[in-house]
Amino acid sequence: VQLQASGGGLVQVGGSLRLSCTASLSTFGRYTLGWFRQAPGREREFVAAVTLSGASTDYAPAVKGRFTVSRENGKNTVHLQMNELNPEDTAVYYCVADTYTPQAMSVIPPSYWGQGTLVTVSS
Repeated sequence: VQLQASGGGLVQVGGSLRLSCTASLSTFGRYTLGWFRQAPGREREFVAAVTLSGASTDYAPAVKGRFTVSRENGKNTVHLQMNELNPEDTAVYYCVADTYTPQAMSVIPPSYWGQGTLVTVSS
């Protein structure tokens, strides 16, 4: 399993960014894909996840209502649309994958991790 994330960068408070992750999976539809993040001096934390059909999602309380996770089966790609960004969103964002539900991903560390992409929100 290989995960390649892109789309990070510098944005001002209140701005938006869209992260993308392309997954190389033996059977794409079996996996839940998601995002974790790690801010400076803090532990990695769950951000959002989406099931194979795209019908079921889960979000961390800190991002619910501002971030949207989606996936494109035909392109083996998952996106994270981030709106209303604030300095607390500054972190390295990681694309992740595993075979359990998005709700489980919020409490069980996923098995597969891509390289991180840095998001910096300036005030």
